[in-house]
Amino acid sequence: MYFDGEKLKFEEFKDAFSQVSMFDEKKLAVLSSVFSNKDFKEKLLDNISLFAKTKDIIVLYEQDKVLERDRLLKTLKKQAKVQEFSLPDGVKLRNWIKQEFSKLKAEISQEAVDKIIEFAGNDLWQIANEVKKLASFKKGKRIDVDDVELLVRPKIENDIFKTIDAIASKNRKEALLLIHNHLEKGDNPVYLFSMINFQFRNLLIIKELIEKQKPYYAIAEITKLHPFVVRKSYRQADKFSFAELKKIYQQLFEADLAIKTGKINSESALDLFLSGI
Repeated sequence: MYFDGEKLKFEEFKDAFSQVSMFDEKKLAVLSSVFSNKDFKEKLLDNISLFAKTKDIIVLYEQDKVLERDRLLKTLKKQAKVQEFSLPDGVKLRNWIKQEFSKLKAEISQEAVDKIIEFAGNDLWQIANEVKKLASFKKGKRIDVDDVELLVRPKIENDIFKTIDAIASKNRKEALLLIHNHLEKGDNPVYLFSMINFQFRNLLIIKELIEKQKPYYAIAEITKLHPFVVRKSYRQADKFSFAELKKIYQQLFEADLAIKTGKINSESALDLFLSGI
């Protein structure tokens, strides 16, 4: 079970977690971002002994830094296992990438390593997949920058979420800047437009489920979207009304139709759409 703890009600989590399975098996519950939910934290602390005794597993996951003086963190350090995972960067990240290629008996230039980092950041999951792809493609030959540019797709998804945030804040300038940064790098405007279209479709679906009072874990199961997309979309949906999302999605539909009928090119459609929000 996965729960977005940012807006999660404690009673909701407790009821879902307490459901008895017909099979005698351990349950796993993953809670993200509960440290920003004051009400949930207080009730969890009040009931900590209940969860400390369970045979089931509860994982609290936080992307942001948690202050050492936080009362929940102090309690968890006494009654549970607490571990911090820091993503490598700089020299450590470069060395890790080289080691991954070495395991596959593949050679890569330093410039190509830097290009991978430029495209994928420190997303180790993406980098690991790109390493396998590049090593398989070159079959023992040295991997250079051209190979990376040919096979590795720049990490656009995060910027798309930033663009949606800028749209929600009515910050057209930032939204246009984010998109044009990708266009200047040579990213395909059709792909960028499709990513924005796809994300607003997700927001519309999730917003409708929220308005039907579906809990977070149910939304994740119904939509079948990647947990990362659900988590980001769930937060973003709160910034729009359902009517706003319907209007924006209609504008995207009309722009998409204009592109496909040759009335406008995709780059101009992007500018007009972002300028008109």
